[in-house]
Amino acid sequence: MMQTPTRRTFALALAASGLLSACVVVPAGRHYGGRGPAPADDDEDGVVMVPPPPPQAEVIVAAPGPGWLWIAGYWAWMAGRHVWIGGRWEANRPGYRWQPHGWQRRGRGWRPVPGRWERN
Repeated sequence: MMQTPTRRTFALALAASGLLSACVVVPAGRHYGGRGPAPADDDEDGVVMVPPPPPQAEVIVAAPGPGWLWIAGYWAWMAGRHVWIGGRWEANRPGYRWQPHGWQRRGRGWRPVPGRWERN
């Protein structure tokens, strides 16, 4: 008697949905400081009245090859809330150093400071 593939099919579908749930789609649009979405301003000066949360822990996968630098993730301000933009590997640029993304206190609020490559 043949066993029906129901359990096996269910297990495979469950495993596939678990793997696909880790996919993230970032909307197209303006970018700043590399590859993250641009911040939406709370006012005309770009000051956000909500302080950024502490950085999230990230799993850093192996570098794609020698000479690559890990660019840590950061908090961006989008649609009235902080959104985590995950880190990435980027080819190192000889003669430059990476200045990470950050937030600067501005009066009673906060202003995003995009990450950037700076000359040594």
